[in-house]
Amino acid sequence: MHEIMLLIFVFVIAGFLGVELISKVPSQLHTPLMSGTNAISGITIVGAMSATAVAVLAPCSTIGMVFGIIAIVLAAINVVGGYLVTDRMLGMFKKKGDNQK
Repeated sequence: MHEIMLLIFVFVIAGFLGVELISKVPSQLHTPLMSGTNAISGITIVGAMSATAVAVLAPCSTIGMVFGIIAIVLAAINVVGGYLVTDRMLGMFKKKGDNQK
């Protein structure tokens, strides 16, 4: 039970911190900053995997395992989406005749 409470505490603090940081970014910088940040935020997958590992070791691990798997899937979607948005933004700066990747 102690591990679940710790994970919930970390989740709530991370949520508050994320909202506070995003609200301070000017709208002109939001898209480039967020696409770059999402592209390099693979550490969220590592965090979700470690939280899932802690939940699996807990006595009541079913709900923790479900939330951990959901966290891993959402983190993977975040990373892939960040790469796609960044690639699209960088593609806007290429010259018309430049076909190289």
